[in-house]
Amino acid sequence: MCGIVGYIGQKEVVPILMEGLKRLEYRGYDSAGVAVLNNGRLNVIKRPGKIRDLERVVADSGLNGTLGIGHTRWATHGEPNEINAHPHCDCGQRIALIHNGIIENFSPLKKELQRQGHHFASDTDTEVLCHLIEMFYQDHSLEEAVRLALAEVKGTYGILVISRDEPEVMVAARNGSPLLIGVGNNEYFAASDAAAIIGYTRDVVYLDDGEMAILTRNSFQTKTITDQPVEKTIEQITFDLEQIEKAGFPHFMLKEIFEQPETIRTTMRGRLLADEGNVRLGGLLDHMDQLLKAKRMIFTACGTSWHAALIGEYVFEDMLRIPVEVEYASEFRYRRPVLDPETVVMVISQSGETADTLAAVREVKKYRYPVFGICNVVGSTIARETVAGVYLHVGPEIGVASTKAFTAQVAVLIMIAMMLARRKWMSAEEGRKIIREMQAIPEKIQRILDQDQIIQELAERYHTSRNFLYLGRGYNFPVALEGALKLKEISYIHAEGYPAAEMKHGPIALIDENMPVVFIAIQDQTYDKIISNIEEVKARRGRVIAVATEGDEKIREKVDHVIYVPSTLDFLSPLLTVIPLQLLAYHIAVLRGCNVDQPRNLAKSVTVE
Repeated sequence: MCGIVGYIGQKEVVPILMEGLKRLEYRGYDSAGVAVLNNGRLNVIKRPGKIRDLERVVADSGLNGTLGIGHTRWATHGEPNEINAHPHCDCGQRIALIHNGIIENFSPLKKELQRQGHHFASDTDTEVLCHLIEMFYQDHSLEEAVRLALAEVKGTYGILVISRDEPEVMVAARNGSPLLIGVGNNEYFAASDAAAIIGYTRDVVYLDDGEMAILTRNSFQTKTITDQPVEKTIEQITFDLEQIEKAGFPHFMLKEIFEQPETIRTTMRGRLLADEGNVRLGGLLDHMDQLLKAKRMIFTACGTSWHAALIGEYVFEDMLRIPVEVEYASEFRYRRPVLDPETVVMVISQSGETADTLAAVREVKKYRYPVFGICNVVGSTIARETVAGVYLHVGPEIGVASTKAFTAQVAVLIMIAMMLARRKWMSAEEGRKIIREMQAIPEKIQRILDQDQIIQELAERYHTSRNFLYLGRGYNFPVALEGALKLKEISYIHAEGYPAAEMKHGPIALIDENMPVVFIAIQDQTYDKIISNIEEVKARRGRVIAVATEGDEKIREKVDHVIYVPSTLDFLSPLLTVIPLQLLAYHIAVLRGCNVDQPRNLAKSVTVE
């Protein structure tokens, strides 16, 4: 959530800040602001609403300088308005600060600071940090004042701080909210996301929790917040600027849906050993013994990643015959999980920064058990804090509603299960058969994408509906959940996903002629049961949209609309059946005039609890 960008160097800072903020829009926000130092003056401009509103005001102001910070805010404490937007300042307007995260003990700190005479302008928890730094700044440098202030707070933060009294310094600090430093030629950048600075440098240093960086125009230092020097390795951003552009598509979400034939190929590239009928995942090879000896597995994730984990549960239990539990990370972190040396925990997160999932990682590590990760963002916190794992390699996902990351997560889970199964019981012949089917998936996804016009016509028919029901069985029950989630989050239509047989245990009461019901009705082992469920809906005048297997003409007689997908192995089918549901949600949202890439109240990466 939120976005941070900062710059210190020789270039004009305003264009860098504004471009960085635009590249962070996808993360979700409701206000934005900048602070720039110039000729001993600290100039702060902020606005509620979109960055274009801020950009107009900044352009009219003539703001300029070579040191500055910018922020997009997603409201937690205090409504989204100009006063609560970042940057925030101290009483003397000497210090400007931007912050991602939550200061949990801000209330008692605020009361004490007010007792000492500090005056607060906003309702935010962030402003407490400004006044704490101001208090210590009377007798210390900016670096030391920040360090002392952070020792007083509890919670999460990624912050940048500048002062008009030290125009050659920017201080960054991180605890629980991502922050990186971009290294240029006698210039330095700071950002919460590499997308903000990819146009200027590929060389980055990722701060870990409890670390801070002191940036000047020609050097930077990294330390712990307790003032111990830390040696950091400069790493490379692995994606290109072109990957975070729309490439002619009207929305990032549509671009990312249509990228899936290629992203699935990329996820599988070099990992499928066709001749051997095997899978090689280099990130897990050193831990095969532990994975093979596991008597139980726990997958933990949030949102769309949780739906991918549910599919993984079905695959692992089917292929490996060991029990698998799928936990919401937000619940897992507050329980006393039952763990032992024969239980393997695997976390799944597109961003690698999801706060609840990261907390689950740390909960497992408290018990001194290893935890494995599946994520997309190289260098992310979860990638660094898990013992080993697998990257998705699908490139940046900008649309808030996850699409290509979901299919890649499912593909990775299938590959992990297959790699273990080949070492346990699966024959090379069976492995080669599965790999042939996996290699055919990208082309089959493309065949579904070629039906985009048909799906758009369906959207035109049903975009005014107030409710949807999504039903599936077996491997496609989680796909029903994911289809409903996509519709909810981008079109704001109420939708629910259920196992098809559960319809009779309550949801059937909702069905009438105004209720569209989406069935995932492919020709798998549950097909006959799904047909019976369709008959029950039609008997109550429900409108049925079926996602069915190519060549199934029987189903046409029983439903109102059919979207066909190619046949494949049952456990691979979610990679196909989810595609029309993504497109249906997208087109309905567009027809309803919704902001597809930045749905209201949502953020791409949920980095606060």
